[in-house]
Amino acid sequence: MRRSAIPAIATLLVTLAAAPATAGGHGHGHHPESSKRLREAVTVSGVRDHLKAFQKIADQNDGTRASGTAGFNASAAYVKKALKRAGYQVTEQKFVFPFFKELAPAQLTRVSPAGPAYETHTFDFSGSGDVTGQVVPALNNVLPPTPEPSSTAGCAAADFAPASATAPQIALVQRGGCNFIVKAQNAKAAGYDAVIVFNEGQPGRDELLTGTLGEPFDLPVVGLSFADGSALAAAASAGVVTVRAVTSTFIDPNATTSNIIADGRGGDPNRVLVVGAHLDSVVTGAGINDNGSGSATILEIAEQISRLHVKTNQKLRFAFWGAEEAGLLGSEHYVASLDATQQAKIYANLNFDMVGSPNYVRFVYDGDGSDTGTAGPDGSGAIESVFTDYFASQGLASDPTAFDGRSDYGPFIAVGIPAGGLFSGAEGVKTEEQAAEYGGTAGEPYDPCYHEACDDITNLSNRSLSELGDAAAHAVFTVGRLKGDLASPATPATAGSAASSGGAHDAPLS
Repeated sequence: MRRSAIPAIATLLVTLAAAPATAGGHGHGHHPESSKRLREAVTVSGVRDHLKAFQKIADQNDGTRASGTAGFNASAAYVKKALKRAGYQVTEQKFVFPFFKELAPAQLTRVSPAGPAYETHTFDFSGSGDVTGQVVPALNNVLPPTPEPSSTAGCAAADFAPASATAPQIALVQRGGCNFIVKAQNAKAAGYDAVIVFNEGQPGRDELLTGTLGEPFDLPVVGLSFADGSALAAAASAGVVTVRAVTSTFIDPNATTSNIIADGRGGDPNRVLVVGAHLDSVVTGAGINDNGSGSATILEIAEQISRLHVKTNQKLRFAFWGAEEAGLLGSEHYVASLDATQQAKIYANLNFDMVGSPNYVRFVYDGDGSDTGTAGPDGSGAIESVFTDYFASQGLASDPTAFDGRSDYGPFIAVGIPAGGLFSGAEGVKTEEQAAEYGGTAGEPYDPCYHEACDDITNLSNRSLSELGDAAAHAVFTVGRLKGDLASPATPATAGSAASSGGAHDAPLS
């Protein structure tokens, strides 16, 4: 459901006349005029200055700013210096994580009967290997697929027939039902030497499957599209089919990275508003939109709040997460480092992960679950309204997006902390309706360079940076100045359930 671009005039008049901010988020501080000075100070030029710095850092460090690389360390040092200069109390929270890098593209070739090479993909944390063996489909692949996702192939040890003890064999298993690492571990336990995971087959689950195992694994694991995987399964069920699977990877299970945490002056230390964005890129690129755009935006907001001496009721904490691309590891580490008392002091989390997509949409996290069926913890609906009301007041439409567990709000909502934020779109495809509303090109990804080397300083929309940047500044100002507790409409029973899905963007775990 698209949010109306026309402001509700009667509501705005009531808001203007209301008393200072109430628990529901309405009142003087909720009106866009209140945040105007901050929004005018937060400029696209200021955001792009930080993005140019991130691009220069990547250029000097093999084209990447991924956690575990010198490019990330330099990005963290840049952010620390800027925040300290702006007067924040800055700490660096270091942690150990498994670093993964693909050294060469995966290969998957049918050896007999002879056939062409398949388009394939190395799963993150796949082991290296060169295996030629018979393809053996899992026992409960669902072919043809059902209209809705239902496959649990490979999720139980019994889903794989015992492999040959004398010749290499390669398991072929369908996506669905459990994390990919579970399928891979069950295949290994059954004696297989490599694993092919193919997509499940429904619309949106039929393209070349990319994913992460989430932890280091010692066998080759590669992906296939549904069309190629189902055809290979049919051929292997009808006769002996042999393929060659080759992967070349590097894994450091004990790499080090960090979160950069900056506390502002003033505000109630028992009511902390965490404003977060992940600082790391994928290994393959500079990550200027994903997520230099979010990091640069909140850094610019932090600087201008300090320069303008903006007073807030909540203590502002700006967080730049490490290792998001490895599976939300930085934000998970941060939340896990808090005991129950400290978690209770987190007033809310605002998350900004990609706000400059070239073919963008103004996506707002569906805090109350009214459009997507998956709500955040109580209070998330009020945060959603801050964004949607702001866009409406500016004559701008917005679209809801689900709390699907693919960004750093996940660990917060998992422990009951309300959250919200903005997203300009990743690998999803813009609809005709969205193109009519927002401009851009229907049928094309929101970000055509998502997780690619071309996600550089040219891969941005200034209009998106401007519109979403203003909305981000308004939300930090508004939520930071609320006097009561956040309140939201009745929360559906699915509240917070998305947090368990894990993963980051197009690296699904299941």
